[in-house]
Amino acid sequence: MDNLFIDAVGYLGLGINLISMALDGEKKLRVFSLVANSIYIIYGCFLVAFPIIIGSSIAVALHTLRLRKLSTRKKNYD
Repeated sequence: MDNLFIDAVGYLGLGINLISMALDGEKKLRVFSLVANSIYIIYGCFLVAFPIIIGSSIAVALHTLRLRKLSTRKKNYD
């Protein structure tokens, strides 16, 4: 695969991750981080870099769990 494309995928993940850090609110931060880490998984697959794949997969799972807890907490207050 073209290295320019692979690099672009990595930079896209990085950009979204940096945007997530500037957002207000835990839900927005976690959604953007979840998307960024999903892109990092794809990037890691292109590079066959298991530390990136494993770390990003764990981050996706953790963000998903926290988003579910936030969603459940909001439903309980409604």
